[in-house]
Amino acid sequence: MGIKGLQGFVARVCPDACKTVDLREVAEKHRIDHPDFPPVIVVDAMSCVRYWYTPESWVCGGQWREYLAILEDFIKAFMAAGIKLVFYFDGVVEEKKRDEWIKRRLQNNKEIARIFQFIKTHRKQPGREMFIVPSALPTFTRFALKSLGQKTVCTLQEADFEVAAYGLQHNCIGILGQDSDYLIYNTCPYFSIEKLSLDRLVTVMYSREDLCRALGLSLTHLPLFACLLGNDVVPESLLEGFWRKCLVTSPHKNNSYNRRTNILLAVANYISKVPCSYSSLKHLEEMLPLGSDKTLLYRGVESYLLPGQQSPWIPPNLTSCQTFSLQQQTDMCQDKEIFQLAKEQHIQSENYTIFNILSKGEIECSNSLEDECDTEIPGQALIYRPARQHIYSVLLESGKGGAYPLVKEWFVYFGNPLQQPELIQPVQPSMPGGTPNLKTLWFAKGPDVEKQRCSTFLACFHLQDRMEELQALEAPVAAFCCLLAYLMMQVSSLSLEDLNAFVAVILCLKGKSAAQLAGLQLAQVDSRGVHLGAVFVRGLTTLLMANSACGFPFRMDDLMPWEVFDGKLFQEKYQQSHQGCSLEELLEGNESLYTPFQNLKSFICKACTAKKRTIQSRPRGNGFITGTQQREFNPRFQQTHRSSFVPPYHNQRRGFLWRNPQPQGKKY
Repeated sequence: MGIKGLQGFVARVCPDACKTVDLREVAEKHRIDHPDFPPVIVVDAMSCVRYWYTPESWVCGGQWREYLAILEDFIKAFMAAGIKLVFYFDGVVEEKKRDEWIKRRLQNNKEIARIFQFIKTHRKQPGREMFIVPSALPTFTRFALKSLGQKTVCTLQEADFEVAAYGLQHNCIGILGQDSDYLIYNTCPYFSIEKLSLDRLVTVMYSREDLCRALGLSLTHLPLFACLLGNDVVPESLLEGFWRKCLVTSPHKNNSYNRRTNILLAVANYISKVPCSYSSLKHLEEMLPLGSDKTLLYRGVESYLLPGQQSPWIPPNLTSCQTFSLQQQTDMCQDKEIFQLAKEQHIQSENYTIFNILSKGEIECSNSLEDECDTEIPGQALIYRPARQHIYSVLLESGKGGAYPLVKEWFVYFGNPLQQPELIQPVQPSMPGGTPNLKTLWFAKGPDVEKQRCSTFLACFHLQDRMEELQALEAPVAAFCCLLAYLMMQVSSLSLEDLNAFVAVILCLKGKSAAQLAGLQLAQVDSRGVHLGAVFVRGLTTLLMANSACGFPFRMDDLMPWEVFDGKLFQEKYQQSHQGCSLEELLEGNESLYTPFQNLKSFICKACTAKKRTIQSRPRGNGFITGTQQREFNPRFQQTHRSSFVPPYHNQRRGFLWRNPQPQGKKY
C-alpha cells in the first residue's frame, strides 16, 4: 500500500531526492564493479501491471494478445541492455492488511458502478481517468511472464517485503515499482515504473538519503516516520491527535502546502528530536490511542526490518524478523509431501491458489468488471462457486464422519459486504468410485492416472460424461468448451446468441495477430457484453485452479486468455450475434469455420440438454435488456444439432487428451 501522499511529497517538496537515471549506465557501472554478477532488477509486478496494460481497450474483457506482445517488448528492452529481471507477485493477503484490502475492494465497487453507468449512457468506453485493470490481469500476467521465460516468484507474505529483501540479498541494481514503502526499506535503489521511458531505459530514482537530508532525519528514522504517518500496520485513524500536536509545534508549516504535506513535515520535525531508542518508542506508544494493542508501533517498525537488519528502536533480543514458517499452517493438509509440493509450485508460479487453500483454508478474489444492476447474471463468484466447492473437496480430505473442513472465501460480488469471510462447504463431484486422492493425482504415473486426472477435472465442471468428445479437440479448444458448457448450464439467462458469440470468438481468434486485434474498431460498446467478458475471463482462473488441483491434465499455457479470448473481438461478435447477422458475417466469410462452429455449438447444447438445460434464442437487438423481445433470427443459427459429433480441430500431435508430460506441472 505504501504511505499515503509520500510519493507526491517527495516530487513536490524534495526534488533533490528524484534523480533521472539511465538504467543502461547503472547496469554498466555494476558490471565494472561486480564483473562476476550480471545486473539484476527486481520488479514489484503488482505495482506495475496498470502501467504495462497500455492497449486502448480495457473494458471489454482484456486485449490479451496485445498485452502479451507488450510484456515481450518490455523484457526485450532490458535484455538488450544486459539487465536480468526478476518478477515478484503478491501470493497472499496478510491478516494485518485484510481491512485495507476490504476498504479498497468496496471503493473499487463504486468505481465499477460509475464505469457501467458511463457505458450505458454513452455506449462507449470511458477515458483512461476511469481506468480499472481488466479482471484477473495480475493472475494472467504472472503466467505470461513465466511463459516468456522470466523468473517469476509468487510470495508467501507481502510482496513489498520479499522484493526489498531479494534486492538487498542479491545485490540488485534496483527495485522497479510504484510503492512508497520502497523509500522506507533500507535496501537497493528504488526506480519508478511510472516514469520509465522504455525506449531509452531512463526513469526516476527516488533517493532515501536525499529524502532524509531534506527532512533532517537518518535512514534509521524512516520506519518510525512511515508508521507515524499511517501504513498497513498502523491505521491513520489512530494518528489524527498526534498529527495535530506535531502541527502545533512544527516550524515548517506553510500555507501554500496542503494539509498532508504539512503533516509529513511536522512528523519529520517531531521525530528528528526524539532519541533513537526502544524507550522512545515505548513513550510514543503510550502517547497514541492504540487501544488494547500497545505493540502496534513496535510491529510497524519491525515490519520494515529485512533479514539481518537491526534497529535502535527495537532491542536485538526482541527482533523476530519476518520469516515465513509453516507454524501450524498445515491444519488443512496433514500430508507433508503434498504440502511441500504445493508450496514449491506456489513460489515458482506454477499453480493457482492451491497453497492458500492447503495452508490456511482461505482464498480471495478481487473485483471484476460486473454490472451490479444486471440481475439476470449472478456475480462470477457465485457462478463458479459450485466448481470451486468440487475443487476444495479434491484438495481437502474429509475427516471423521465424512465432513470436510470449511473454506473461507473473500470474494467480491454485489451484495457481499465483506464484513467476514463466507464459510464454504466442499462438495464431492459426481464420479463413479469417488474422486481419487491427491497423492494419486499429483504423484502417480501411467495412462490410468492420466485418465483419472482428466475425469476429475471434468467432474468439477459437471462434464465427466463428455471426455471422449473433448479428447478429440485441441487442448485450448477443449478447455474453452468445458468453461462455456459450465457457464451455459449455470446461468439460465444466457441465450443462443451469447453462445454463438463466444464460439465465434475462439474460431475467429485463431491466426489473428496482436496488431490485427489492436486495429479492430468498435462503433459502440454494449454493457452486457462487457459484463459477460469479465465473467468468462474469471472462469479461466477457475480452470487454472481445477487444473492445479487435479495434477495438471492440461498444460497451464493452454488455459490462458490469449489462446481463447479477446475482449474487442467478443464485443464485436456479441453485437453481431444479437443483431441477427448471418453466419457468414459472424465468421468473417471463412467457410472452413462453418462446420467447426456447428460442432462446438452442438457439443455445448448437448452437454446442457443432458443437464435439462435448454438454450433458447433471445436476441437483444441493438439495445439493452428487453426480456421478452423476440426477433427474426438468421435460420443458419437455428440448425438442429447433429446427432454425431465431428471434432472441429482434431489434435493429432498429442497422445491421450492434453496431458502435460511433467506430472507436477513443472514445464510450460
